Amino acid sequence: MPQERVTIDVSSGPQRRSGDGSRRSLLLSGSALVGALAVGSAASSRSVRAQQSQQGGQKPNIIFILADNLGYGELGCYGGGILRGAPTPRIDRLAAEGTRLLNFNVEPQCTPSRSAFITGRHPIRSGTYSVPIDGRPYGPVRWEVTLPDLLSSQGYATGIFGKWHLGDSEGRYPHDRGFDEWYGIPNSSDESFWPQQAGFDAKLAHLEQVMEGRRGEKARGIKVYDDNARREIDLELTTKTIDFMKRSVQAGRPFFAYVPFTLVHAPTEPSKQFAGKTGRGDWADVLAQMDWSVGQILDAVAEMGVQDNTVFVFTSDNGPEETYPWRGWAGPWSGSYFTAMEGSLRTPFIIRWPGRVPEGRVSNEIVHIADLFTTLARIAGAEIPQDRPIDGLDQTSFLLGRQETSVREWFPVYVNNELFAVKWRNWKLHFVWQERMDDAPQRLGGGVKLFNLDITPQERPDESLPTGFTHGWVVHGIFAALTPFQQSLKEHPPIPMGAADPYRPGKSG
Repeated sequence: MPQERVTIDVSSGPQRRSGDGSRRSLLLSGSALVGALAVGSAASSRSVRAQQSQQGGQKPNIIFILADNLGYGELGCYGGGILRGAPTPRIDRLAAEGTRLLNFNVEPQCTPSRSAFITGRHPIRSGTYSVPIDGRPYGPVRWEVTLPDLLSSQGYATGIFGKWHLGDSEGRYPHDRGFDEWYGIPNSSDESFWPQQAGFDAKLAHLEQVMEGRRGEKARGIKVYDDNARREIDLELTTKTIDFMKRSVQAGRPFFAYVPFTLVHAPTEPSKQFAGKTGRGDWADVLAQMDWSVGQILDAVAEMGVQDNTVFVFTSDNGPEETYPWRGWAGPWSGSYFTAMEGSLRTPFIIRWPGRVPEGRVSNEIVHIADLFTTLARIAGAEIPQDRPIDGLDQTSFLLGRQETSVREWFPVYVNNELFAVKWRNWKLHFVWQERMDDAPQRLGGGVKLFNLDITPQERPDESLPTGFTHGWVVHGIFAALTPFQQSLKEHPPIPMGAADPYRPGKSG
């Protein structure tokens, strides 16, 4: 039987038909939900500050490890580990000691995910949905308030050790955006291929550098990021992270250590210390190396005696690496990064905070990477900016086990600056269909694809549900959430990609 169809205009909401009063009621209920969430967020903030006061005002340290292109199915605690050639005992133990999320969601590309984390805003707002290749600056403009900005205002020492990918020019480096110090690469590991390539012309593209910088100083290059540097950098990042933490503890300051590892992004190559260690190839060696590095940081936290006062997060910025022969695994999900498929959006997420975050908890509640901006800022006692739309929701009560449900019900999925899908509750509505990065996107018009992710988790095209008579209520619910968001984009016009500083967005008239 042919599938029922209903024509849907993404820019203006669902098609109106007789008896469409339900849409209005859903929109009103959506507005009420937003108000309730705002009240809940404020209450959660007061609760966290009260807890800190009871503890003598001691703020928790925050360690945020962000793997690069680590798929949902790679770690042992997510069904991988030995299935991928190497066990991951330290990360698995971390999961057992804290909470593990099954429905943590990121953006389809590296830069957008990192931007959402550091600003709490969907990248379509910030002009960070992609990276311009024509020489214009990229990354958040200086007007954006970053998480390290907020934590610095609360007395935190802030350091980043790893892949930045939010700007590679003065004014856009990490130490210009709230970090006290950094060491790593400004862009991506793709560029480590270049120095070894015959005919590479340095006049056309600069060689990537391993760099470092400190607040108030100019960044400086340390060495060319070539194949040798690429193999060894994550062990360097581990050492430098531990040194930063020790110095911060000795100085009596709470610290925010942001550790965006370069692995397992292509080229997925282990250090000399781990090459051949598993006997199952480079990919397994890299997985063992990453687990070891996480273990080293965990051990350092324990040795310094700050384990009980340290929020420790491990996650990934994207779905699995797609480049052959380093292709990763999304576990039960389909699709690759640069798409709106679940394999692109769902990544591992583990959080531990002894005595506060429940041990051994596993949840399938929706959380988005933008929520971590708001949640970690609240935990640190910082105030969230009120002069701009912030999309990240405060998940403190959920993550601390005070409530079983996430405060997030939905989010939009943009690939570059085009709305590909909306994920709402256990449903996904695709407006543009693309399963893998190299596939041609198909704009679906009225033939949108709807999936119940509980029943059809792999989003196979032949399993798409009708959006008309039988599942119209789902479409109404999705647009009840989407329409106010689209209106906010009109009221607060997005920052153009490649905008130069100084830039200050204005409201629409």
